[in-house]
Amino acid sequence: MTQKKIPLRKCVGCQEMKPKRELIRVVHSPDDQVFLDPTGKKAGRGAYLCKSLACFQIAKKKKALDRSLKITVSDEVYRQLESDLATVKADG
Repeated sequence: MTQKKIPLRKCVGCQEMKPKRELIRVVHSPDDQVFLDPTGKKAGRGAYLCKSLACFQIAKKKKALDRSLKITVSDEVYRQLESDLATVKADG
C-alpha cells in the first residue's frame, strides 16, 4: 500500500517547506486584486504563507510577496492581509 503524496509548498516568510494545507495562499487575481485564498483554489498567481504573524511580518519586510506575486503590494493591501490573517488564525 502506497502513501498518498502530500503536496508541499514553501512559505515566502520563513522559507520552510510545509504541507499545502498548513499554509495560507495569497492570490494576485487576473483583475489585479490581492487577497487571502483560504480554499487555495482561486484563479491567479499565488504565494504561500504560514498562518503565523511572524512569517507574515518577515515576508512584508523582505517584500517576498511582491516578488512572488510579481507586483508591488501596497501598504493598504498588507494591512488588509494582516487583519484577514488574524481572523483566519482565530477561526482555526
